Amino acid sequence: MVSYMIGASAERPVTKSQLAYETIKARILAGRYGPGYRLVLDQIGRELDVSAVPVREALRRLEAEELIEFERNVGARVVATDPVAYQHAMQTVAIVEGAATGLAAPLLTAETLGRARELNDRMRRSLAEFDPVAFTALNAEFHEVLFGACPNPNLVDLVQRCWTRLAAVRDSTFTSVPGRAPESVVEHERLLALIEGGGEPEEVERFARGHRMATLEAYLARER
Repeated sequence: MVSYMIGASAERPVTKSQLAYETIKARILAGRYGPGYRLVLDQIGRELDVSAVPVREALRRLEAEELIEFERNVGARVVATDPVAYQHAMQTVAIVEGAATGLAAPLLTAETLGRARELNDRMRRSLAEFDPVAFTALNAEFHEVLFGACPNPNLVDLVQRCWTRLAAVRDSTFTSVPGRAPESVVEHERLLALIEGGGEPEEVERFARGHRMATLEAYLARER
């Protein structure tokens, strides 16, 4: 039986449907349920100690978010890797995350930048025993530390939604293009130096956007 409640508060306990939704979504985004993974209602229900009804409700929400799809005579599956969808998602992330990072740059404290540098150092150390999924998680955390200070909450929410969609169409770019990982770490250092040096928001935005597009270009070159 699951003894915790994701996102629950003392005032508003999470429902069984919400628990199922958040648990399944977290497993998809973490790569535990990879592209094409079949989601069996009864099995998930037993794991969470709930009936099939809240699991089915959760799956319908995830279908609306395009994280899963229903196939006739098969059931629910995590959406398969789609190179075109990945390209579109990365282009969108580059634009919105670049804008959010640019707006956040003047507001980033020394403590926040120190946290970002610590994450990047962990990424650099992990290159020796490369784990693409773990590296991707650290990479996402690094960028969230930077764009999270954006004063426009709508833009922050949009970036997070784009990341959810990106995770749905591909588990890790670095799995397909491992050579991109060390380049990404170097670019992170340059981005931090630009922010610490008082770079203009527009300049930071351009660099952050170019950093994302470089990852996309590496993937497309690999596909070609």
